Amino acid sequence: MVAKVWGRDRLPAPFVAPPEERIGEIWFEPPPELPQVLVKYLFTSEKLSVQVHPSDATALPGEAGKEECWLVLDAEPGAQFAIGFERAVTQADIAAAARDGTIEELLAWHAAHPGDLFYLPAGTVHAIGPGLSLVEVQQASETTFRLYDYGRPRELHLDRALAVADGGPYAAQHRRSIADGPVLVDGPHFRLDRVAGAPDAATHAAYPGALLALPLEGEVASRDGSARAGAGECLYAPGLDRLDFTRAGVTLLARAA
Repeated sequence: MVAKVWGRDRLPAPFVAPPEERIGEIWFEPPPELPQVLVKYLFTSEKLSVQVHPSDATALPGEAGKEECWLVLDAEPGAQFAIGFERAVTQADIAAAARDGTIEELLAWHAAHPGDLFYLPAGTVHAIGPGLSLVEVQQASETTFRLYDYGRPRELHLDRALAVADGGPYAAQHRRSIADGPVLVDGPHFRLDRVAGAPDAATHAAYPGALLALPLEGEVASRDGSARAGAGECLYAPGLDRLDFTRAGVTLLARAA
Protein backbone atom coordinates (compact mmCIF):
# COMPACT_ATOMS: atom_id res chain seq x y z
CA MET A 1 0.00 0.00 0.00
CA VAL A 2 1.28 3.46 -0.96
CA ALA A 3 0.00 6.54 0.85
CA LYS A 4 -0.84 9.53 -1.36
CA VAL A 5 -2.20 12.99 -0.61
CA TRP A 6 -4.98 12.28 -3.14
CA GLY A 7 -5.75 8.80 -1.76
CA ARG A 8 -8.54 7.53 0.47
CA ASP A 9 -8.80 6.61 4.14
CA ARG A 10 -11.67 4.24 3.28
CA LEU A 11 -11.03 1.71 0.53
CA PRO A 12 -13.51 -0.51 -1.29
CA ALA A 13 -13.65 -4.17 -0.22
CA PRO A 14 -11.63 -6.28 0.12
CA PHE A 15 -9.02 -3.63 0.98
CA VAL A 16 -8.71 -1.85 4.34
CA ALA A 17 -6.58 1.26 4.77
CA PRO A 18 -4.37 1.46 7.86
CA PRO A 19 -5.58 3.92 10.51
CA GLU A 20 -5.00 7.57 9.57
CA GLU A 21 -3.50 6.64 6.19
CA ARG A 22 -4.73 7.92 2.82
CA ILE A 23 -3.97 5.05 0.46
CA GLY A 24 -3.77 5.98 -3.20
CA GLU A 25 -2.08 2.94 -4.72
CA ILE A 26 -1.73 -0.77 -4.05
CA TRP A 27 1.19 -2.29 -5.92
CA PHE A 28 1.88 -5.89 -6.82
CA GLU A 29 5.66 -5.90 -6.98
CA PRO A 30 6.79 -7.48 -10.28
CA PRO A 31 8.18 -11.00 -9.72
CA PRO A 32 11.76 -11.64 -10.86
CA GLU A 33 10.44 -13.84 -13.66
CA LEU A 34 8.31 -10.99 -15.08
CA PRO A 35 10.05 -7.71 -14.21
CA GLN A 36 8.66 -5.70 -17.13
CA VAL A 37 5.02 -5.39 -15.99
CA LEU A 38 3.64 -3.62 -12.91
CA VAL A 39 0.01 -3.98 -11.80
CA LYS A 40 -1.66 -1.57 -9.37
CA TYR A 41 -4.99 -0.58 -7.91
CA LEU A 42 -5.60 3.19 -7.66
CA PHE A 43 -8.15 4.98 -5.46
CA THR A 44 -8.62 8.75 -5.80
CA SER A 45 -10.35 11.35 -3.64
CA GLU A 46 -8.62 14.36 -5.25
CA LYS A 47 -7.12 15.21 -8.61
CA LEU A 48 -3.72 13.76 -9.39
CA SER A 49 -1.04 16.00 -10.86
CA VAL A 50 -0.97 16.84 -14.56
CA GLN A 51 1.92 14.67 -15.70
CA VAL A 52 3.60 12.81 -18.52
CA HIS A 53 5.95 9.82 -18.88
CA PRO A 54 8.81 9.29 -21.34
CA SER A 55 9.09 6.43 -23.80
CA ASP A 56 12.06 4.10 -23.84
CA ALA A 57 13.35 6.23 -26.73
CA THR A 58 12.98 9.61 -24.98
CA ALA A 59 14.10 8.50 -21.49
CA LEU A 60 17.52 9.67 -20.36
CA PRO A 61 20.04 7.57 -18.43
CA GLY A 62 18.58 6.82 -15.01
CA GLU A 63 15.00 7.12 -16.34
CA ALA A 64 12.74 4.42 -17.77
CA GLY A 65 9.95 4.55 -20.32
CA LYS A 66 6.37 4.10 -19.19
CA GLU A 67 3.26 3.19 -21.13
CA GLU A 68 0.15 2.34 -19.13
CA CYS A 69 -3.54 1.61 -19.23
CA TRP A 70 -6.42 2.19 -16.83
CA LEU A 71 -9.45 -0.02 -16.35
CA VAL A 72 -12.22 1.74 -14.43
CA LEU A 73 -13.68 -0.47 -11.69
CA ASP A 74 -15.88 2.19 -10.09
CA ALA A 75 -16.59 5.84 -10.79
CA GLU A 76 -18.56 8.40 -8.83
CA PRO A 77 -21.00 10.54 -10.88
CA GLY A 78 -19.05 13.12 -12.88
CA ALA A 79 -15.67 11.37 -12.50
CA GLN A 80 -13.25 12.23 -15.30
CA PHE A 81 -9.78 11.77 -16.75
CA ALA A 82 -7.78 14.46 -18.53
CA ILE A 83 -5.99 12.80 -21.46
CA GLY A 84 -4.36 14.72 -24.29
CA PHE A 85 -5.37 18.18 -25.46
CA GLU A 86 -8.54 19.62 -26.93
CA ARG A 87 -6.52 20.84 -29.91
CA ALA A 88 -2.94 20.65 -31.09
CA VAL A 89 -0.73 22.83 -28.88
CA THR A 90 2.91 23.82 -28.89
CA GLN A 91 5.52 23.34 -26.19
CA ALA A 92 5.27 27.08 -25.54
CA ASP A 93 1.50 26.76 -25.05
CA ILE A 94 1.97 23.91 -22.58
CA ALA A 95 4.73 25.72 -20.68
CA ALA A 96 2.73 28.93 -20.33
CA ALA A 97 -0.40 27.09 -19.17
CA ALA A 98 1.57 24.98 -16.69
CA ARG A 99 3.12 28.11 -15.19
CA ASP A 100 -0.09 30.14 -14.89
CA GLY A 101 -2.32 27.23 -13.80
CA THR A 102 -4.58 27.14 -16.86
CA ILE A 103 -3.31 23.84 -18.25
CA GLU A 104 -6.52 22.07 -17.21
CA GLU A 105 -8.35 24.28 -19.70
CA LEU A 106 -6.16 23.02 -22.55
CA LEU A 107 -6.64 19.36 -21.66
CA ALA A 108 -9.45 17.16 -22.99
CA TRP A 109 -11.59 15.75 -20.18
CA HIS A 110 -13.16 12.31 -20.66
CA ALA A 111 -16.08 10.98 -18.62
CA ALA A 112 -15.23 7.75 -16.78
CA HIS A 113 -17.61 4.84 -16.23
CA PRO A 114 -17.10 1.33 -14.84
CA GLY A 115 -15.67 -0.90 -17.54
CA ASP A 116 -13.94 1.89 -19.48
CA LEU A 117 -10.40 1.11 -20.64
CA PHE A 118 -7.92 3.88 -21.53
CA TYR A 119 -4.53 3.05 -23.06
CA LEU A 120 -1.92 5.80 -22.72
CA PRO A 121 1.14 5.74 -24.98
CA ALA A 122 4.23 7.35 -23.49
CA GLY A 123 4.20 11.12 -24.02
CA THR A 124 0.46 11.47 -23.37
CA VAL A 125 -0.19 14.36 -20.97
CA HIS A 126 -2.80 13.26 -18.45
CA ALA A 127 -4.40 13.64 -15.03
CA ILE A 128 -6.70 11.33 -13.08
CA GLY A 129 -9.68 12.98 -11.39
CA PRO A 130 -11.28 12.21 -8.01
CA GLY A 131 -13.88 9.55 -7.30
CA LEU A 132 -12.25 6.69 -9.20
CA SER A 133 -11.18 3.12 -8.47
CA LEU A 134 -8.89 1.72 -11.16
CA VAL A 135 -6.68 -1.15 -12.15
CA GLU A 136 -3.51 0.17 -13.79
CA VAL A 137 -1.25 -2.06 -15.88
CA GLN A 138 2.01 -0.47 -16.99
CA GLN A 139 5.62 -0.85 -17.87
CA ALA A 140 7.45 -1.34 -14.57
CA SER A 141 8.66 2.26 -14.34
CA GLU A 142 7.91 5.16 -12.03
CA THR A 143 9.48 7.89 -14.16
CA THR A 144 6.94 10.71 -13.91
CA PHE A 145 7.32 14.35 -14.93
CA ARG A 146 4.84 16.71 -13.26
CA LEU A 147 3.65 19.76 -15.18
CA TYR A 148 1.14 21.06 -12.63
CA ASP A 149 0.13 19.99 -9.11
CA TYR A 150 -2.56 22.42 -7.90
CA GLY A 151 -0.16 24.21 -5.57
CA ARG A 152 0.88 21.11 -3.64
CA PRO A 153 4.44 21.30 -2.28
CA ARG A 154 5.87 18.67 -4.62
CA GLU A 155 8.58 19.00 -7.22
CA LEU A 156 7.63 19.87 -10.80
CA HIS A 157 9.68 18.77 -13.81
CA LEU A 158 8.70 21.25 -16.50
CA ASP A 159 11.78 21.00 -18.72
CA ARG A 160 11.74 17.20 -18.94
CA ALA A 161 7.95 17.11 -19.29
CA LEU A 162 8.03 19.51 -22.22
CA ALA A 163 10.79 17.48 -23.87
CA VAL A 164 8.67 14.30 -23.98
CA ALA A 165 5.07 15.63 -24.12
CA ASP A 166 2.83 15.02 -27.14
CA GLY A 167 0.87 18.21 -27.80
CA GLY A 168 -1.93 16.51 -29.73
CA PRO A 169 -5.42 15.21 -28.90
CA TYR A 170 -5.92 11.72 -27.48
CA ALA A 171 -6.48 9.14 -30.22
CA ALA A 172 -10.00 7.67 -30.07
CA GLN A 173 -8.77 4.13 -30.79
CA HIS A 174 -6.95 4.05 -27.44
CA ARG A 175 -10.25 4.17 -25.54
CA ARG A 176 -12.15 0.90 -25.24
CA SER A 177 -14.51 -1.01 -22.94
CA ILE A 178 -13.98 -4.20 -20.99
CA ALA A 179 -16.92 -5.53 -23.03
CA ASP A 180 -14.74 -5.24 -26.16
CA GLY A 181 -12.50 -8.06 -24.88
CA PRO A 182 -10.99 -10.49 -24.63
CA VAL A 183 -7.97 -8.51 -25.92
CA LEU A 184 -7.98 -5.15 -24.13
CA VAL A 185 -4.41 -4.03 -24.88
CA ASP A 186 -1.90 -5.52 -27.31
CA GLY A 187 0.82 -2.90 -27.19
CA PRO A 188 4.56 -2.75 -27.73
CA HIS A 189 5.36 -3.38 -24.04
CA PHE A 190 2.54 -5.42 -22.52
CA ARG A 191 -0.65 -7.27 -23.31
CA LEU A 192 -3.86 -7.29 -21.25
CA ASP A 193 -6.81 -9.66 -21.71
CA ARG A 194 -10.16 -10.16 -19.98
CA VAL A 195 -11.42 -13.72 -19.59
CA ALA A 196 -14.73 -14.87 -18.12
CA GLY A 197 -14.36 -18.33 -16.65
CA ALA A 198 -11.77 -20.53 -18.32
CA PRO A 199 -9.58 -19.08 -21.11
CA ASP A 200 -10.23 -20.33 -24.64
CA ALA A 201 -7.67 -21.84 -27.02
CA ALA A 202 -6.81 -18.46 -28.58
CA THR A 203 -6.01 -16.96 -25.17
CA HIS A 204 -3.86 -19.97 -24.27
CA ALA A 205 -1.94 -19.50 -27.50
CA ALA A 206 -1.38 -15.81 -26.68
CA TYR A 207 0.00 -16.62 -23.21
CA PRO A 208 2.69 -19.28 -23.68
CA GLY A 209 4.97 -17.91 -20.95
CA ALA A 210 5.07 -15.89 -17.75
CA LEU A 211 1.94 -13.94 -16.83
CA LEU A 212 0.00 -12.26 -14.05
CA ALA A 213 -3.62 -13.18 -13.26
CA LEU A 214 -5.74 -10.55 -11.50
CA PRO A 215 -9.19 -11.87 -10.51
CA LEU A 216 -11.94 -9.26 -10.48
CA GLU A 217 -14.49 -11.92 -9.53
CA GLY A 218 -14.08 -15.48 -8.31
CA GLU A 219 -10.75 -17.19 -7.75
CA VAL A 220 -7.79 -18.44 -9.77
CA ALA A 221 -5.44 -21.10 -8.39
CA SER A 222 -2.29 -22.92 -9.42
CA ARG A 223 -3.01 -26.42 -10.72
CA ASP A 224 -0.81 -27.94 -8.02
CA GLY A 225 -2.82 -26.16 -5.32
CA SER A 226 0.19 -24.27 -3.94
CA ALA A 227 -1.22 -20.77 -4.54
CA ARG A 228 -4.52 -19.05 -5.19
CA ALA A 229 -5.80 -15.51 -5.65
CA GLY A 230 -9.19 -13.86 -5.34
CA ALA A 231 -10.49 -10.35 -5.88
CA GLY A 232 -7.91 -7.81 -4.74
CA GLU A 233 -4.99 -10.20 -5.26
CA CYS A 234 -2.61 -10.99 -8.12
CA LEU A 235 -1.08 -14.36 -9.00
CA TYR A 236 2.10 -15.02 -10.98
CA ALA A 237 2.29 -18.15 -13.14
CA PRO A 238 5.02 -19.41 -15.49
CA GLY A 239 2.34 -20.28 -18.05
CA LEU A 240 -1.42 -20.15 -18.49
CA ASP A 241 -1.60 -23.95 -18.54
CA ARG A 242 -0.37 -23.91 -14.93
CA LEU A 243 -3.55 -22.18 -13.68
CA ASP A 244 -6.92 -23.62 -12.62
CA PHE A 245 -9.94 -21.47 -13.52
CA THR A 246 -12.60 -23.81 -12.06
CA ARG A 247 -13.80 -21.14 -9.61
CA ALA A 248 -12.98 -18.14 -11.78
CA GLY A 249 -15.32 -15.32 -12.66
CA VAL A 250 -13.79 -12.39 -14.54
CA THR A 251 -9.99 -12.35 -14.59
CA LEU A 252 -7.45 -9.99 -16.12
CA LEU A 253 -4.36 -11.56 -17.66
CA ALA A 254 -1.20 -9.52 -18.26
CA ARG A 255 2.17 -10.34 -19.79
CA ALA A 256 5.13 -8.56 -21.31
CA ALA A 257 4.99 -8.04 -25.08
